[in-house]
Amino acid sequence: MYLLLSPAKTLDFSPTAISQFTEADFLTQSAELIDILADYGPEDIAHLMKISDKLAELNHQRFADWQPPKELNPGKQALLAFRGDVYKGLQADDFGPEELAFAQEHLGILSGLYGLLRPLDLILPYRLEMKTKLPNPKGKNLYAFWGEQLTKAVNERAQGPIVNLASKEYFSALQPKALEQPLYQIDFKEVNAEGKARIIAVHAKKARGLMARYIIQEQLEKIEDLKGFAEANYAFDEERSSDFHWVFSR
Repeated sequence: MYLLLSPAKTLDFSPTAISQFTEADFLTQSAELIDILADYGPEDIAHLMKISDKLAELNHQRFADWQPPKELNPGKQALLAFRGDVYKGLQADDFGPEELAFAQEHLGILSGLYGLLRPLDLILPYRLEMKTKLPNPKGKNLYAFWGEQLTKAVNERAQGPIVNLASKEYFSALQPKALEQPLYQIDFKEVNAEGKARIIAVHAKKARGLMARYIIQEQLEKIEDLKGFAEANYAFDEERSSDFHWVFSR
């Protein structure tokens, strides 16, 4: 089983007691993007990313300071640096060696700047969403920049069914028809008193993290075992599910 997650805008680069780390596979491509972004002033970044002047200044400085992260401090492992609702559900800070080793082999984090990250790959503080319309030699946005590379990387890493727990924005960087393993789309829905089910983003994000944590802690390999997920009162909803689109509701 191979899991896909999105990154998070919220970051935590406080020191960690976990010393093991790896280098990301796409640092050359990351450096290409940084070279492009280095020509953008704070006002340009604010317009490009639709962020405040304060955030634009911060990220302008981050791009100026960026070097391929190859050591802890200032680098930090991606799984431990990302925060936000998904990662609040994942709670990776308390993972032991076996859980980290399983995650390293079975989890990929899609990133606008770093492409496809393993959990222990080092990153530096950054903000570059996958949907950013950044002109580059390969096209007008990051989807064109990454092209087939991320799909090929997923095919190389996935040794079993692919479980998509990433957002549409990030999963759109892949080419689903070119994936060599079965792909399972997962949704989390809230059922109201009238029996109508709908996705509430904040709850769904945390549930993605909870499911990733469940898979990692239980070290699941078989896709059918995923139906046992019952965290936060969710349960597999057979009525609303289809063969490759599974719904968990509560």
